[in-house]
Amino acid sequence: MKMKKIHWIGAGLSSVPGIRRLASTGQNITVWNRTLEKAKNSINHVSSENVKAKELNFENLKKEINKNDIVISQLSANLHIKVAKICLEKDAHFASTSYLSQEIRDLHEKAKSKKLVFINEIGLDPGIDHFFTHLLVDELKKQNLGKIDVIYKSYCGGIPADENDFKYKFSWSPLGVLKALNNTAEFIENFEYKKISRPYEHLSKYKINNEYFELYPNRNSIPYIDEYLFEKEWKVKEFIRGTLRLNGWSEAWSNIFKMLNSNIENIEDDIIKKSDELWKEFKYKENEKDRVVLWVNLKAQKNSETLWSKTFHLDEQGSGENTAMAKLVSITLSAVIDLMIENKIEPGVQAAPHKKDLINYIFGILNNYSITINQN
Repeated sequence: MKMKKIHWIGAGLSSVPGIRRLASTGQNITVWNRTLEKAKNSINHVSSENVKAKELNFENLKKEINKNDIVISQLSANLHIKVAKICLEKDAHFASTSYLSQEIRDLHEKAKSKKLVFINEIGLDPGIDHFFTHLLVDELKKQNLGKIDVIYKSYCGGIPADENDFKYKFSWSPLGVLKALNNTAEFIENFEYKKISRPYEHLSKYKINNEYFELYPNRNSIPYIDEYLFEKEWKVKEFIRGTLRLNGWSEAWSNIFKMLNSNIENIEDDIIKKSDELWKEFKYKENEKDRVVLWVNLKAQKNSETLWSKTFHLDEQGSGENTAMAKLVSITLSAVIDLMIENKIEPGVQAAPHKKDLINYIFGILNNYSITINQN
């Protein structure tokens, strides 16, 4: 199967390092963006006739996609299904770093029958966190501990490298962050399923490398128990995927939490107004450093005694067009595209690869960009 071209749709902050890496490998790439200037800027350091920038128009995009092309959607999540359906129609492969939606899951049989790869959750979180977890689960299985209680925790956060009083900064509109705070979270704690409507009220603190962070559950963690291929004889004591923030974040954001908890009739208007205020005051300045911390731990117990425990952890900083967030999302994505080109990914709709050799390849690419993965 020959891949003819890569179409990278969306040239925002989390795309540039990955676009440039793929371009440096000699791939035939077209970068599509609603703003042509931004698409051009993403490739302005690339001297290759194989790399082009075009203004995004879905009709024109559809005309240019050919059989076995790879189409990367870095658009907002609600547009992925539109791109994926175009890929099905044109017999092209699809990739995205976003969470796998039910709409795209429903395309599995059609994609598989056409031998098309539709892969998702291949950035940072979701993405690298999945790779860490698959390696941990494989290692725990090799311990042959039989019936055990399993504790799994995964936390990730983008935070300012230089701490401010607000304990946070924004790379793009704060509106999404504010709305997400009131999304429900589902997880397992002390063997019990829990669903909470205000995750930030379920805050805990944890010390990582002599630094305290605040942690809270995020989204629905439960489906990942099956995704991570836990053994049936393992009893899940805790299973939480969540968000990491600087110590003191909850206090600094207390007035925002009060606003979100209020019964104001026009709360949506207040949230939009607050978003505009926060963007003016706390957006990242040009070339200001950001930081990403990801911590994933898997633990096995019997009668509350820990028999085995292992952690993967990374702590990265960056700035400008190479922010920590941009590198970790888009370099990871670009490495998975390598695997698609080499036909290493099975056809069908799926989340991040779980085979050890594929994960090690991705980690090797990250290492080439001085991204350090720690384990203990």
